[in-house]
Amino acid sequence: MLNELIYLAKRPYHLLKTGLINGFRAEVANNFPAKKLHVTAITGTDGKTTSATLLYHVLKEAGVRVGLLSTVAAYIGDEEIDTGFHVTSPQPSDLHEFMRRMVDQGLTHIVMEVTSHGSYQYRTWGIQPQLAGLTNIAHEHLDYHVTYENYLAAKTEILKKAPSVVLNEDDPAYLKVRKRLGFDHTIATYAAEMPLPPAVKKAITNKFPETYNRMNAKLVYVLAKQIGVQDSDFAKAIDTFPGIPGRMEKIPTKKRLKLIVDFAHTPQALQSALTTLQKNNKNGGKIIAVFGCAGLRDQTKRPEMGKIAAELADYAVFTAEDPRTEDVWSIIRQMKEQLETGHDKIHSIADRYEAIEFAINTLAQPGDTVVVLGKGHEQSMCFGTTEYPWSDKEAIVSILDKN
Repeated sequence: MLNELIYLAKRPYHLLKTGLINGFRAEVANNFPAKKLHVTAITGTDGKTTSATLLYHVLKEAGVRVGLLSTVAAYIGDEEIDTGFHVTSPQPSDLHEFMRRMVDQGLTHIVMEVTSHGSYQYRTWGIQPQLAGLTNIAHEHLDYHVTYENYLAAKTEILKKAPSVVLNEDDPAYLKVRKRLGFDHTIATYAAEMPLPPAVKKAITNKFPETYNRMNAKLVYVLAKQIGVQDSDFAKAIDTFPGIPGRMEKIPTKKRLKLIVDFAHTPQALQSALTTLQKNNKNGGKIIAVFGCAGLRDQTKRPEMGKIAAELADYAVFTAEDPRTEDVWSIIRQMKEQLETGHDKIHSIADRYEAIEFAINTLAQPGDTVVVLGKGHEQSMCFGTTEYPWSDKEAIVSILDKN
């Protein structure tokens, strides 16, 4: 109760400091750039980066002068900018500066990820999207939002700003979100079983073996149609989509193994990733998962993620993942709390490099798949209050080079 009161009391502070003071100042300093762009906002617990980046690619290939602001990078014209953000929604000063640079280069559209934190804290002050899309609303960020209802409200707040909204009809939160939106919005939907033109369906199926990425692509299809992209242009763009660093990214190796880096860091994302790997595991090799749970974040998901790994992976190595000021071993113990069976599948190695090395050099046999989850594209890991350089991909390459 006290935590929720504190949470609710923060909102006026964010309105004053982040919104009215910093946000309005940033708008004025950059000559109100959001008013000169068609803004498509994408939010959700999982799949924001993939959906936003894919929509950006589709629009760009269709001839739209579009920019992107995502977790991984910002794209302004032909320039790729490493944002360095450890959060998806930057502060208003950075956000409006990026948008002004897009306007200065003649861009007409922007695709941007928006988080529940960014919405609640008024980091998107002054931005009224013309179009918004939702991937899903699952169990995440309750360390900050305290309750699921608060989290749902923060996500819905983003959607409320857009006159046209695209929702996931298969998501358990669909009816709650739709009720919160009321009748003031034009609402379109997408679903796993939605009918698609043959060329579009073929392009999505051929490009994305993962069920969740096919759902992301369907969201993008509906959004792109509303912006005016033709089916033929959409299908061509899907064929040329290069993928995203840290999202089911395959690391080349001469060893007879599959090595993959993925950003999955929620229970639903972990379950989707491991289910997909098992489903597409044609040679019968083992699936070995390496991951942890972040410190000072939602503790309730830790045992849930440990249980999912024990059920869906052949082996799992629990390790560090941004422990911050928490003890890594304490986090790992919490990950094991709901394990009734499968203890023989679990290995605990606090050092992330050693955990990955153990998975590759000790556990894995020819034909196996080692998937390192949770960090994805990120280039740092937080211990205490300090961000230290870290890359799962570079760690894997380093381990391979020593062999």
